[in-house]
Amino acid sequence: MTTIEVCAGSLESAIIAQQCGAHRVELCDSLETGGLTPSFGTLQQAARLLRLNTHVLIRPRNGDYVYDDQLLEVMVSDIALVKQLGFKGVVIGALDRRANIDLARLHVLLQAAEGLSVTFHRAFDLCAKPFEAAEKLIQLKVDRILTSGQRPTAFEGIPMIADLVREFGQHISFMPGSGINGSNISEIIRKTGVNECHLSGRQAVRAAGPATGLMRWQSDAFIRYETSASALREIMELVKVLPEH
Repeated sequence: MTTIEVCAGSLESAIIAQQCGAHRVELCDSLETGGLTPSFGTLQQAARLLRLNTHVLIRPRNGDYVYDDQLLEVMVSDIALVKQLGFKGVVIGALDRRANIDLARLHVLLQAAEGLSVTFHRAFDLCAKPFEAAEKLIQLKVDRILTSGQRPTAFEGIPMIADLVREFGQHISFMPGSGINGSNISEIIRKTGVNECHLSGRQAVRAAGPATGLMRWQSDAFIRYETSASALREIMELVKVLPEH
């Protein structure tokens, strides 16, 4: 069966993913910015409450993926905490100013993450030479690459993802992500030949109670997004009947 990884932007979403039978969670915060490292408190509670395989996003700020030495130390410390709390994997990435993998800084992160499963995140979709980047990540023994095929959504990126799988799929796992839902997941899997998919299945949740004060004129600030149990259950049922490849 295709492995379904749920990108959970909160502890609540991670628990929903667990209840719906997801195979793995990528735990993060601030999905609206592309995801950031969860808080210490969230990680503590997740370690206590989650039984499914959980990987933690290591991303100290939004924006680009070019990091200085100070931010590198932040990421190394976050990885140490993830290890200490007993999580199984991390999701990392670093680029230089020429849109190539920052090999020196990535090497430091990989040393810190020794013993954990490692996913290189969608910084890959900003790489100037993605096929060369994939070769380097294979040499570094990274376990998987999260990618939308350098397009806004994984569905649009099917051609590149399929090419990457054909070229390198025996050496590293490619995991499509971005815009995957019940209406397109089967086609994405069939046309790319991947064994893993990454999705959030999220829905908007409005603040409870009447709109008062700031809520009247800053309504968007009082909306959060959580994984939809119904959407995720639909996807889990779909992947059960997909043929093996």
